[in-house]
Amino acid sequence: MTHFDALETRSQDAREAAQTALLRQGVALAASAPAGQHLAGARIDSLADLASLPVLRKSDLTNWQRARPPFGGLYTGAVGQVFQSPGPIYEPGGITPDWWRMGRFLHAAGIGPQDMVQNCFSYHLVPAGMIFESGARAVGARVLPAGTGQTDLQVRAAADLGSTAYAGTPDYLKVILDRAEEMGERLAITRAVVGGGALFPSLRQSYADRGILCLQCYATADLGNIAYESPAMEGMILDEGVIVEIVRPGTGDPVPEGEVGEVLVTALNPDYPLIRFATGDLSAFLPGQSPCGRTGRRIKGWMGRADQTTKIKGMFVRPEQVAALVAAHPEVLRARIVASRRGESDEMTVKLETRATDPALYEGTILATLKLRGRVELVPPGSLPNDGKVIEDLRSYD
Repeated sequence: MTHFDALETRSQDAREAAQTALLRQGVALAASAPAGQHLAGARIDSLADLASLPVLRKSDLTNWQRARPPFGGLYTGAVGQVFQSPGPIYEPGGITPDWWRMGRFLHAAGIGPQDMVQNCFSYHLVPAGMIFESGARAVGARVLPAGTGQTDLQVRAAADLGSTAYAGTPDYLKVILDRAEEMGERLAITRAVVGGGALFPSLRQSYADRGILCLQCYATADLGNIAYESPAMEGMILDEGVIVEIVRPGTGDPVPEGEVGEVLVTALNPDYPLIRFATGDLSAFLPGQSPCGRTGRRIKGWMGRADQTTKIKGMFVRPEQVAALVAAHPEVLRARIVASRRGESDEMTVKLETRATDPALYEGTILATLKLRGRVELVPPGSLPNDGKVIEDLRSYD
């Protein structure tokens, strides 16, 4: 397979020289914004100089955006869309082709002009649907903007239109395939590009058994594509439009090569230069290069959260949301969210310390606060562990 462009196979020296020049421009652009005054006077002679700059966290973005809505004064390009993530944090959508740099990932998965991509990422408020649609356009594929839910209609459309590729969360493709079998439909999907949640090995294998190559990427609403798998499936290759650092959680200090730490990303995007943006995710660098011929550095992929925030069914659940859930019901003393798996699907259990006896009292607040449905378990006061943990992830990522 040919590569997406020449950037993927350049030497590391050429990559670092080009990225240093872009980083210098990005820091200057960010420093010229009211929210970027902390970068004023920063000198960038090499990528190593990044470590001397302060870390940018989501809380900073939130504060800046409140002061200068909607993007804190950091965005300088033409705005095509405005999106909202929990916080709330508002993200821009640029108008230039493949603004989120997702085409590189779809190309690596073998998706091109011959394909119809059934895009099952949400188009509602969040940018995921548009991120993958822009990537599909970058490789010349057609797109069915299917969004989430309505599985019977998803099956009908996939069968009628001959969808050959799926984009969406890892779990939902299995829901579609299983429903198609129940409806007596044979779908033509042979490739899947997924994100927004963990791709468990057993689930990937179940797709392979059905003749579907399933690859995952690591992307965020703020940064676009950060890293992606190729068919070699040996770690995730860093996108050419970002610089990634692995640091000790809660600091900006790089860890030794191979050690697990928090992922910091600098987006080399002149429209929206986010410098040393803390993702809250854990990962580690892999040595060497991918067998697929791409020469960029690789990370192991998503290895958990540096804080307790986690993704369940493709949605972030944050400690502050758990606190809001407790605050909404004075009789609830403490709460604990437990993420687990049943078969190949995520499950969420909400444990509430209360003397109440009817779980239905809390279902509406849970959906409104967490944006997810889950099983409610009422437990006696004092029964939850006194360990400060409000979100517990019992899923295995081996």
